[in-house]
Amino acid sequence: MKVVTTIDDLRAQVSAWKKEGLTVGLCPTMGYLHEGHASLMEHSVKDNDRTVASVFVNPIQFGPTEDLATYPRDFDHDCALLESKGVDLVFHPEASEMYADDFCTYVDIDVLSKTLCGKTRPIHFRGVCTVITKLLNTVCPDRIYFGQKDAQQLAIIRRMVRDLNFNVEVIGCPIVREADGLAKSSRNTYLSPEERKAALILSRSIRLGQDLVTGGERDSAALLKAMKDKLASEPLADVEYVEVVNGLNMQPIPTFTEGDLVAMAVRIGTTRLIDNFTVGEPSIEFED
Repeated sequence: MKVVTTIDDLRAQVSAWKKEGLTVGLCPTMGYLHEGHASLMEHSVKDNDRTVASVFVNPIQFGPTEDLATYPRDFDHDCALLESKGVDLVFHPEASEMYADDFCTYVDIDVLSKTLCGKTRPIHFRGVCTVITKLLNTVCPDRIYFGQKDAQQLAIIRRMVRDLNFNVEVIGCPIVREADGLAKSSRNTYLSPEERKAALILSRSIRLGQDLVTGGERDSAALLKAMKDKLASEPLADVEYVEVVNGLNMQPIPTFTEGDLVAMAVRIGTTRLIDNFTVGEPSIEFED
């Protein structure tokens, strides 16, 4: 496995592969990798001749009060995981490599970025779209991989790729969970033992919502009330949002159908966690 830190070196290697007629998959990450990220690599290695993973904590998607400085990092661990999954190239740039001092060009998206996480993180998706655009322009992959846990991000990238005519296939991969149901996240490491136990209220609320949908519920207000009541039973849970939105445009809907999204963001202590399910997907299973 090769590690490069510059755009020129990244382009040179990918260009050599393309000249050989090889397909390339791209897995963008911010590092501190876990089994959820590993599943993206596994899909890419299976689908493509070569896989590139980026490990870059993107500063322009963090707001001024968010956790850029404290976001967990462990590049040695990341490389060990990536190599074990068959990744061919790791792109690990400094921020100065990605953004010149006078950088002033951004990629933004309307409508889809105004709901859910976009309400309280107004610059977040502009930062995401900008860095993904830069990676797509640099790597020109055949396929790019994202996790369904960040469902709004996935929907936004799909729309951006469509609207800007990027020649790439966007692949969404299922949420990977701990045995007790908690969605894998780099931010789980922030949780104290008490908070880690309290965080299970997210997956339990997700499962409750899925059970109601399986039972025939299609009214958004009724579904949300039940899920919010469940979340309210955990004293350490501070709910930012629970919403039902159209699966394509991320707008709230009064009734829902297969393919629509039920998503939440909840703070446990100071740690912001997200979770979701898509209507029609199999219910999650976990150990009580």
